[in-house]
Amino acid sequence: MKTIRLTAAQALVRYLIAQKNEDGDPVIPGCWAIFGHGNVAALGEALYGVRDSFPTWRGHNEQTMAHAAIAYAKAKNRRQAMAVTTSIGPGATNMVTACALAHVNRLPVLLIPGDVFASRAPDPVLQQVEDFDDATVSANDCFRPVSRYFDRITRPEQLLTALPRALSTLTDPERCGPVTLSFCQDVQAEAFDWPESFFAEKIWHQRRPAPDAGALMRAVDAIRSAKRPLIVAGGGVLYSGATEALKSFAEKHNIPVAETQAGKSSLPASHPLNLGSIGVTGASAANAIAAEADLVIGLGTRFQDFTTGSWSVFQNPARRILAINVTAFDSYKHDALPLVSDARVALEMLGEKLGGHQAPAVDPALKRTWMASVAAATDAPSGNALPSDGHVIGAVQRQSGEDAIVVCASGGLPGELHKLWQAERPNGYHLDYGYSCMGYEIAGGLGVKMALPERDVIVMLGDGSYLMANSELATSVMLGHKITVVVLDNRGFGCINRLQRATGGESFNNLIDTARHVVPSDIDFAAHARALGAIAEKVDGIEPLEEALKRARTSDRSHVIVIDTDPMITTEAGGNWWDVAVPEVSERTQVNAARENYLKDRARQRAFD
Repeated sequence: MKTIRLTAAQALVRYLIAQKNEDGDPVIPGCWAIFGHGNVAALGEALYGVRDSFPTWRGHNEQTMAHAAIAYAKAKNRRQAMAVTTSIGPGATNMVTACALAHVNRLPVLLIPGDVFASRAPDPVLQQVEDFDDATVSANDCFRPVSRYFDRITRPEQLLTALPRALSTLTDPERCGPVTLSFCQDVQAEAFDWPESFFAEKIWHQRRPAPDAGALMRAVDAIRSAKRPLIVAGGGVLYSGATEALKSFAEKHNIPVAETQAGKSSLPASHPLNLGSIGVTGASAANAIAAEADLVIGLGTRFQDFTTGSWSVFQNPARRILAINVTAFDSYKHDALPLVSDARVALEMLGEKLGGHQAPAVDPALKRTWMASVAAATDAPSGNALPSDGHVIGAVQRQSGEDAIVVCASGGLPGELHKLWQAERPNGYHLDYGYSCMGYEIAGGLGVKMALPERDVIVMLGDGSYLMANSELATSVMLGHKITVVVLDNRGFGCINRLQRATGGESFNNLIDTARHVVPSDIDFAAHARALGAIAEKVDGIEPLEEALKRARTSDRSHVIVIDTDPMITTEAGGNWWDVAVPEVSERTQVNAARENYLKDRARQRAFD
């Protein structure tokens, strides 16, 4: 057996370079890195040696560079992922939030935090977290519950088994999620005689599980017998590459489609069978059909509470759930009729078995009425009042081409975008709403642009998210990946302020003006963005916003537009109840009244019948 002597860090990098997907592209095309004493000497040297064929990108924050990596994988429909390395201690634990985001959203990312010395000779080393009862524990154990696969590399030869397991997790449609290889810093530098065959090029083919024959026929029978079926399209449609299959299936069998946050853009918004978003932030058309549906066909969705309205959307006493999912865990939720399968394969096989079967027609007036509501919410406002989120969304939509990608993550904007944004092309709508992580937006926009450089990327976020994580705006400028960023300044956490008021609370600690501050806030977001190297301007209305968006499309680097908005206005049309527990006992009459309403609404939950 021929061998080659390399350090463990060099072997890791060489192995990653050799891994390809079935399109011939690298599974891991490069690595984000912030170096410290736990990874700079060995892993840093290994990455330097291959810098021209395996690029290393420098971020400004460990969490946000991991967000950029995750967004890249999502934009690539999980066909490619990125590696991210940090030092030990705070650099590592800064990535735990991003790891959780990837876990919740079923997205691949390879995290390589440095760890303590395996030899323990210099213990305790700088930034080492010591467990008084367990010497094998380090800060990196925080990654265990939010990783799909976790391994601590304490010997070089452990990579011979750890790396294939890591890649199988990153590329498997069922297990897909974050992988953490906690890499002891002394082990990174140790040499080993590796089999040359370990570094031979390997092709990772996309696995497309087909459904069990019996389960398939049970699904066919359920669809045939349904009087009012509804397809709920989730992110699995996009990850399977099943958008055309969904369109053909819906048209052939006349079954309407509603979209989750992750599934939005699965079907063109203009398609007559696309009834829009579903659930808490749902369209009136989709939620009306969901309330009457006797068969809910979940396609690549995990039935998150925003999708189901905390299980109050589906009100038909006779309703059944058919859950088509590549993951058995998601297929068996809530006593569903499971069909464990790749989404595209399932649609093709179901369509063949169903033949010419068609469901009863849906009243087209439902969608027309909803689209009238969308127009009303997004049309430019009259007068000098501050615009709403919907008004800003309308302006951005009017100034965007069909290939544009809108990126967002948290606050009130995701709900408004889910209702109002019209996505005509797959992946034109990119949100983290599984983890709803503030601070994902700008970094996510950078990752999307790196994945799909030919498409315009528009990041929409509030002032709260901008303040929480903005540093990768500078990275986008430095790397030459232009994004357009629209900052809606409502002076605080407007979404949660509305929720606080809706549950009987007073405005408290959410809006800047009602928080405990000594000095009034006067933040110049445009000046800050310019300081990070972006082009930036502030506008004072919807018409000036649209003019600024035109300028942004021709800018040579990232362009930030700031606009003041009203924190209280939200789109009244559509939507559904969401289970947010209200205090059972309070001295305040507003809270007691909200509790009474909460109990009435909670009676509509149908989670277990």
